[in-house]
Amino acid sequence: MNKHREALRLILTTYMSNRMIGRTLHLSHNTVIKYRKRVTESALDTKTLNLMSDTEIEGLFKSKRFRVESKFMPDWAAVHKEMQCRDVTLQILWEDYRIENPGHAYGYSQYTYYYRKYLGKLDISMRQTHRAGETIYIDFAGRTVPYTDSETGEEYKAQVFVATLGCSNYSFVYAVRSQSLHDWITAHVQMFKYFGGVSQILIPDNLKAAVTKAGRDPKLNRTYLELARYYNAVVIPARVRHPKDKALAENMVRLVSRWILAALRHQRFFSIAEINRAIETLLQKLNERPFKRLPGSRLTRFEELDKPLLQPLPDKPFEYAEWTSAHKIGPDYHMRVKGHYYSVPHPLIGGKVEARVTSNIVELYHQGKRVASHQRSNDIGAHTTDPAHQPSSHRHYAEQTPELILKWASTIGPATEAVVKYQFESRVHDLLAIRSCSPLQRLAKEYGKERFEAACRRAQQIESLTTKSVRSILQHHLEDLSEEPIPVQVNLPFHENLRGPDYYVTGG
Repeated sequence: MNKHREALRLILTTYMSNRMIGRTLHLSHNTVIKYRKRVTESALDTKTLNLMSDTEIEGLFKSKRFRVESKFMPDWAAVHKEMQCRDVTLQILWEDYRIENPGHAYGYSQYTYYYRKYLGKLDISMRQTHRAGETIYIDFAGRTVPYTDSETGEEYKAQVFVATLGCSNYSFVYAVRSQSLHDWITAHVQMFKYFGGVSQILIPDNLKAAVTKAGRDPKLNRTYLELARYYNAVVIPARVRHPKDKALAENMVRLVSRWILAALRHQRFFSIAEINRAIETLLQKLNERPFKRLPGSRLTRFEELDKPLLQPLPDKPFEYAEWTSAHKIGPDYHMRVKGHYYSVPHPLIGGKVEARVTSNIVELYHQGKRVASHQRSNDIGAHTTDPAHQPSSHRHYAEQTPELILKWASTIGPATEAVVKYQFESRVHDLLAIRSCSPLQRLAKEYGKERFEAACRRAQQIESLTTKSVRSILQHHLEDLSEEPIPVQVNLPFHENLRGPDYYVTGG
C-alpha cells in the first residue's frame, strides 16, 4: 500500500481528522497537515490522483528532515496521577511543564502523543463512545454449522461471518464455505447490502483474508483494501492479542452462538443457501429483541441513529478480484497470469507489472497505473496480444495473412502472383510460406515493382520460382534477358565417334 496515495485519498474522500488519518496510516499528523495544504494549493482532485503513478505522487511530497534538539521527557506516571484530579486537563499540565523547562519542552502535539503512548502500556479498560454510522466490527464466530453436500454426500462445516454496527449494535450474520479471501469479500458485499449503506471504518480481526502481515504497521490484503476504497471506507485492524479493540464483535459472537447457532444445532442442512435462509429468520428476531437496559431494540436504534448516517452504496456491488505480485517483463513483453500470457506495452520491458484478475478481465498495472486490459482466458500456455502493444516491426509481421500477401502480389503483376502462389503450394504450413514471402516484399520495395515483376517472369522461364532465384536474378541484373529466346541445339556437329541411328538399327 502506498501511504502517500492512501493519505491523499482519505483527505479527498472522507471527513476524517488529520490525527485519525495519521493513526490509520502510521504518519505524523503534521505530515497529514502538509498533505492537506498541498492538496488545497494544487487543486488536486480524485480523478487526477487516480491518473498519477506512485513515483509522481511521492515526488510531490519529498521534504528534508531536520534534526530535532533533545527535549526533557516528563514523568508520565505523575502526569497520569494529576489527570485523575477534577478539572485538570492535558493543556494545563503541558503549560506547567513548558514553564518549568523553557527551551527544552515538547510541543503540545508531541506531549499528548507520548502521554497516549504511556497509556497504551497500562492495563486499562476504557468505555468506548461509538458515533452513529462510523464503525462496523467484524469477526468470524468460532462455532461452525455442519452441512451435507446434496450432490457428493460429503460433510462440510460452514463458517459464520458476524458484523455489528458500533452505535446501534445492529448485526449481520452470514454463512460461507470457508474463511478464504473470496468468501470474506462475498460476506462483506452481502453485509453492505443488508445494512443498506457503508460505515466510515471497518475493524476486522487479523485473519489472513484481511491482514497479510500483522503488527504495529499491519499490511492489508490488496483485494480487501481495494474493496474498502470502492466503498469509500477505511480498514483499521484490531491489534493482535487485544480483543477489547473489537469487544462489540466478541460480544455479538456470543449472542449469535446463543440465539442463532444453538437454535440450529438439531437441524440438518444440505447447502450454504439453506443455512443462510435459516439464519435470516433468527437474525431478524435477534435484531428486534428489546434491550434490557436501554429503550428500544437494535433495529429501532439502527433506523434512528446509524442508517441516516451511513454512506450510500455504489451503483454496482464490488466485483471480486485477485492481485498477483509484481513480475519483471521479459523481452517478449508478455506477463504470465494464471498460466496464460498477456501483453503489455513494449516500452515496459524490464519494468515490473502486477495483475488484477476478475472472473472475466485481466488488468495489468505499472506503478499504480493501468497499462493494459485483456479478456481473461483459461487457455494454459497460450498468449493474448494487443497489436497496440507491439513494436511496429512485430505488428507488421503479425498482420500478414495469406489473403493480404496474395492481394499485394496481384497489385504488382501476374508473374509476382505466380511466385507467391508457389510459396504457399510448396510448403506444408501457411506460416512457413508467409516467412518466405517477407523477403519477396522487401525485394520489391528495394528494387522497384517493375524490376521485381521482370525478375519473377525470368524465374518462371527457368522454372525456379524460389525466393533465392528471384534475389539472384535481381542482384545479377538477369531480368533484362527475359525477352531473349533461350538457345536450343537442334543438330549435332559430325564426328567420327558419333554412332548415329543406323548403328542401332543394324543391331550394333
